[in-house]
Parts: sequence; structure tokens; C-alpha cells
Amino acid sequence: MKTEKFFSEGDHSWYSVYDQDEARVIDSNVYAVQVDGHTLLCDPGGFEIFPQVFSALADVLPPSSIKSAFVSHQDPDIASSLPLWNACSPDIVWHTSKLWVSFIRHYGALDANIQGLPDEGGELVVGTSRIQVIPAHYLHASANFHLYDPTAKVLFSGDVGAALLPPGHAAFVDRRDVDTPAAFDAHIKHAEFFHRRWMPSNAAKRNWCERVSKLQIDFLCPQHGAIYTGKNVARFIDWFDQLDVGSALG
Repeated sequence: MKTEKFFSEGDHSWYSVYDQDEARVIDSNVYAVQVDGHTLLCDPGGFEIFPQVFSALADVLPPSSIKSAFVSHQDPDIASSLPLWNACSPDIVWHTSKLWVSFIRHYGALDANIQGLPDEGGELVVGTSRIQVIPAHYLHASANFHLYDPTAKVLFSGDVGAALLPPGHAAFVDRRDVDTPAAFDAHIKHAEFFHRRWMPSNAAKRNWCERVSKLQIDFLCPQHGAIYTGKNVARFIDWFDQLDVGSALG
């Protein structure tokens, strides 16, 4: 796995850990935001990739700086590494929907400090920064959240924006200093089936699109695939807004 720092301003940084080559599990991204020496993990990944994620992060930041973690929903590719992280650092505070607290304890971390988030969301404090917890219920889990960092203009969007890309893909849909609509068109073909099938509610989708379109977003960061930047952020929101989802019901 590779780690890339994609935002840095003073003591405030964002990192992406992404998997280019592993074929035995679904390609997953892990994100970390560090502010004033305090690191928050975003969807820290599955049991299977924990060694690679830990090693990749340790190359760029001290593991002792990881004070908290965010779990957008209950899936194993997102949270089944929880007991391994907890064994490394029992002081990590975990944040997830109050609906999933009991569910994710089934991964084995009965003594982990897991805090339940209310349906309306709220804020997480990371160092001297406040990260907004954005409701994204039914996209695709019944209780689901995203994170928005207004300083870095980063939206961690969980499974929204996900694309199932071939091995060797880049960290970004397109380079940040260029704008080629063709790159978005080529990328989004790898996202269409995922969104049609895994997103069950057109009403929830429209609510999310309306909500996030009001935010200033420089980096839209999904848990699978590549990061959207620049004009590709608005392109994705517009594309998703127009997409008919819940295909298994058709």
C-alpha cells in the first residue's frame, strides 16, 4: 500500500493510504487527518490489510499520534481491523453511529472505547480543529456518516464516490493541476454499477447531493477508488444526483 500526503498547511495534514495491487480483497482507501500531533483515522480498514495499512502510516507519522478513529458504518472492509488497532493502542477513541456500536463489537474489541454518534451528526475534535460529522444515512448503510474538514476543504465520503478500479490506479481521478473531462468520463464508468446497486434510496441520494453541494470541497475522498478534485467534485455530485439508484428493485 502507498501513503500520499495530499493536503498540508502548518500542523494540519491529510494522508491517503491506498492499495494499488492487492487482488485478494476489495480495494480500500484509509485516510488520516493530523492536526497538532493528533491523528484521526477514517475507516481504518479490514483485518486482512491491517499490517500493510499500519506499515504505510508508520512511514509518515508516529503510531502513538493516533488518538481517535471514525467508522462511517459497520462493514468489515471498514472496521474489522478494530481489534488489532485496539490491541496496539487501547487509548484510541472510536466514533460511529449509535446504531453500530454493538454491531462492530462483534469484530472482537469488547474493551474498545466506542462512542455512538447521534443521527443528526455533530463534530469531532482533532487537535485544535473541529471536523464536521455529516449525515449520509442509507448511502449505503441505514446509519452512515461522512466527515467534512472546513480548513482543508476535505469531504471524506465513505462509499459515495467509490469506484472499483483496475490494479495500478492513481490516487486521484485526475492530476490536481489539470482539468480533463475525459479523465472523469473514463473513471466514472468504474463507479456506475457500484452506485446503482449499493445505493438503495434516491431520496437519500438527493438529500446528500443538496447538502454537500453547499460545502466548499477541494478533495472528495471515497473509501474505494480515487480522490476527486477541482471540477471533478462538482461533476461527481451532478452525476450522482442524476443517477437512478436501487437497481435490484428494478
